[in-house]
Amino acid sequence: MSTPPLKIAVLLSGGGRTLQNFIDLRNAGHLNIEIPIVIGSSADLGGLERAKTAKLPTAAVDRKKFASLRQYCDEVFGYCDRAGVDLICLAGWLCLLEIPDRYLGRAMNIHPALLPCFGGKGMFGRHVHQAVIDHGCKVSGCTVHFLDNTYDTGPIILQRTCPVLDDDTADTLAARVFEQETIAYPEAIRLFAQGRLKIEDRRVRITPPTA
Repeated sequence: MSTPPLKIAVLLSGGGRTLQNFIDLRNAGHLNIEIPIVIGSSADLGGLERAKTAKLPTAAVDRKKFASLRQYCDEVFGYCDRAGVDLICLAGWLCLLEIPDRYLGRAMNIHPALLPCFGGKGMFGRHVHQAVIDHGCKVSGCTVHFLDNTYDTGPIILQRTCPVLDDDTADTLAARVFEQETIAYPEAIRLFAQGRLKIEDRRVRITPPTA
């Protein structure tokens, strides 16, 4: 008997490369997911165009249109509720969220550095990679973590690494890190779907697969 696909919401603020990776893996039969909603932080995003091309339902929720963070989050998570999602996946989403209790342990993010280094407000995209280079790091990578109510501080699920080369620019390092992201995020989703992620205080334990 086949396992039903995991329903995920994808939240994005940019071009949607991570969303496209999910779509491609799903279409190739390598990621058993359904994407009933893609939410953008504004209406004019390349990621929403990718979603529409793939015939996925979309919504845009602009923080500037809401008087409070609570109202904004109610709108975002209301879309997730109505779509009946099992898991929320941030994919370059730049807006702070206040996670409702019902989504604690059911919302993930990927960050383009090895947390807890190079995280926090303002640390996204090229800013992260340039900071890694400027600090003389020899390795970088990506971190998949569960969400809490601050930037980049939730329990870590998976990390993958890559070298930082002497002649790297922010763009060349970003490309190498993204290669690792395309592996790490789908793996975290698979582990979640298998019920193998157990949060214990600040640690995420990956349990053995069931027979």
